[in-house]
Amino acid sequence: MIEKVIIKKEALQLFLDICKNIHPRENIMLIRGKIKNNIIEINEFLIPPFSTYGDNFSSFPLFMLPFDLSIIGIAHSHPSGNSNPSTEDLNNFYGKIMIISSYPYDSIVIYDRKVKKLPYEIK
Repeated sequence: MIEKVIIKKEALQLFLDICKNIHPRENIMLIRGKIKNNIIEINEFLIPPFSTYGDNFSSFPLFMLPFDLSIIGIAHSHPSGNSNPSTEDLNNFYGKIMIISSYPYDSIVIYDRKVKKLPYEIK
């Protein structure tokens, strides 16, 4: 069970900046980090290969992902301003965590697979 998430400040800022730049389309990124003693450390956000950004969706072909055990989840934006995961989000959950930033992209919410909000700190 994940107790908390620690996010590298520069990585989070990059993710939020990309969300703002892509708005009003939805952004999607991979989360790279590590898990140790029930604590997740996020080091960077990556653009998935062949990703698509639309007005109410974002996606990428899972089969194009390289084998990389440091990919621990997906982060994406919600231009609508609602930071709750949609049914589509839950059906396409990948990894251990999901991060959602909603308009105006100045904060995030982190969920585990059971849709429980996780505490986080920025370092």
